[in-house]
Amino acid sequence: MNSQTQRLILQGEVGEIEALRDEPMAPSRGVAVVAHPHPLFGGTMDNKVVQTLARALVQCGWSVVRFNFRGVGASAGTHDAGQGEAQDFLRVVEQVAPEGPLALAGFSFGSFVASHALAALWGQRTVEKVVFVGTAASRFTVANVPLEAHERTLVVHGEQDDTVPLSAVMDWARPQSLPVTVVPGGAHFFHGQLPLLKSLVVRHLNA
Repeated sequence: MNSQTQRLILQGEVGEIEALRDEPMAPSRGVAVVAHPHPLFGGTMDNKVVQTLARALVQCGWSVVRFNFRGVGASAGTHDAGQGEAQDFLRVVEQVAPEGPLALAGFSFGSFVASHALAALWGQRTVEKVVFVGTAASRFTVANVPLEAHERTLVVHGEQDDTVPLSAVMDWARPQSLPVTVVPGGAHFFHGQLPLLKSLVVRHLNA
């Protein structure tokens, strides 16, 4: 993202995990871990939506770690349909944020993975902020958001998402009474609307 971006090699369940860390200008509020979209369809930690999430978090004072799922870039292993990726997400949290304030974010497949990480961590750790964008609810079983975490959670989806229909996200959110922020005319990758996405995330983080 900038000259201050630090490259990390972390340890996952099946070997090394390639990661990047960005620091805010002011003292950090805590650590945020961000997960990228589906690795079999070109998803990496350099995805534009992932970078937008990282920039919003850094702007709001968070240290941000994004990482490549197994089999992507220099990360070891092969794609594991979300189960191994969720284990690796938790391993990343253990290494970069063993204590203190924590935020979780994900885009598309990354939101599905982050949802299961949130479910595993809730009750053990204080997760202060959660951001799910383009949640892949039509393709995977996304974990429910704990009721106590609803006010800390932002779910953003594009009205015209042709990868994950908005209806699928509403079907996931409705039984939970979990609000969904809909971007009018928005597509899956928020082309031309990344500044709007960033402003929505910043507003949530500063609330």
